[in-house]
Amino acid sequence: MDIINGKAIAAEILDGLKSLPKPEKFLAGVLVGDNPASLNFLKQKEKTAKELDVDFRLYTFPTDIKNDDLRAEVRKIAEHKTCGGVVLQLPLPAHLNRHYILNAIPREKDVDVLGERAVGAFFAGRNPVLPPAVGTVEKVCQVSGIKLQDTKVAIVGLGILVGAPIATWIMEKGKEVYLLHKGSGFETLKIADLVISGVGKAGLITPDMLKAEAGVIDFGYSETKTSRTDAGLTRTNAETKKISGDFDAETLSLSHVALSFYTPTPGGTGPILVAKLLENFYKLNY
Repeated sequence: MDIINGKAIAAEILDGLKSLPKPEKFLAGVLVGDNPASLNFLKQKEKTAKELDVDFRLYTFPTDIKNDDLRAEVRKIAEHKTCGGVVLQLPLPAHLNRHYILNAIPREKDVDVLGERAVGAFFAGRNPVLPPAVGTVEKVCQVSGIKLQDTKVAIVGLGILVGAPIATWIMEKGKEVYLLHKGSGFETLKIADLVISGVGKAGLITPDMLKAEAGVIDFGYSETKTSRTDAGLTRTNAETKKISGDFDAETLSLSHVALSFYTPTPGGTGPILVAKLLENFYKLNY
């Protein structure tokens, strides 16, 4: 069984980008509110951009900003003559209409492929870049020797960032594709050669749900706080964060199911996603 090293794959992608001319324009990251996880994700993108010496600029706005005001600000950033790409960090506060805001990003600067124009072009096979999650699946399949035309694929969760774009892309390539919502139809996993999940619920999928020699690409991300124990004593005032994916890899040793491969969390799909986003930035600015 292979454990996919996302950091190594991401490093390979970034090394390829370093051999290309660096885009002269800047990459903008937009954060609304002060959600620690969202800020952390943007900081990871900023760190990777700096590795490439790409000019990354972070724009922050208050949680209570109005739809029209945020859309105007995003449009202003995107229309700057030296802006080459915009990342709107999701999720947004509940009162904001994400589609309305995302559609302020021009297709040629939509590195995440989330605005209607970019998504429409992607569905039609005309967009110059793939959504980062799709690019990540493509890369993991390449590394793992997966040929989608011979593979039964189950996709768990159909969200805007992961499940929906992957489903659109993979239905044109897969032998059989099963689309599962986050809480139903899991018996189908027993016949899938490849399981792709992006729900964000720790332990949603266990090894015993899967067929032997299946592969798992896990985009799920969730944080839980646990009390730290020192010298046998539980210190309730000392909490640590545990990061988990949808796939419960910790129980693999107790399972009778031998998998072909899986992506761990953290260190699996996350680094590849960020590298693919930067790759899109380069492609859109050649």
